[in-house]
Amino acid sequence: MIYLFLQEGFEEAEAITPVDVLRRAGLETATVGESGRIVTGAHGVKVEADLTEADVSLEKADMVVLPGGPGTPNHEKSRKVREALEYCVKHDRYVAAICAAPSVLGHMGLLKGREAVCFPGYESELGAAGVPRRAVCVSGKIITARGPGVSLEFALKLVETLCGPEKAREIGKSMQWNGTSAS
Repeated sequence: MIYLFLQEGFEEAEAITPVDVLRRAGLETATVGESGRIVTGAHGVKVEADLTEADVSLEKADMVVLPGGPGTPNHEKSRKVREALEYCVKHDRYVAAICAAPSVLGHMGLLKGREAVCFPGYESELGAAGVPRRAVCVSGKIITARGPGVSLEFALKLVETLCGPEKAREIGKSMQWNGTSAS
């Protein structure tokens, strides 16, 4: 199970695109409303989450995904988000974060000794060993990305990580992805 946590003020492209692409790949993916079933994004888009935090079963988690946006600090306020991140790291599961959300991982010390990328201006929040000049970065079981403009590339990297490069190419081709980075 892939849990994508939705915080009030989430960046819509960074949440909806990964959910869409992961489901196209046949991966069981659930959105989790941190503040309840209805969550409002940064641009006023209201989303009905599949689950609330109380419905999350960490033992079933293969990956946790955090979209960024101006509501990113709300991830850190969620005890369930912090527990899910710690669980995934402890149990060798995947963690993915985009835009400002990698800062949450940095504040928790989860990026020490790793490379990571984020929305420009958040680099000092990462506590990472390196910040490469890439749109999407995979460092062990942690996947980070720069922002909304690379949401599709980020989502395809999640599919590639879980299903292999052929599946990611298949999904990308079906969506007319040209394979160039926005970095």
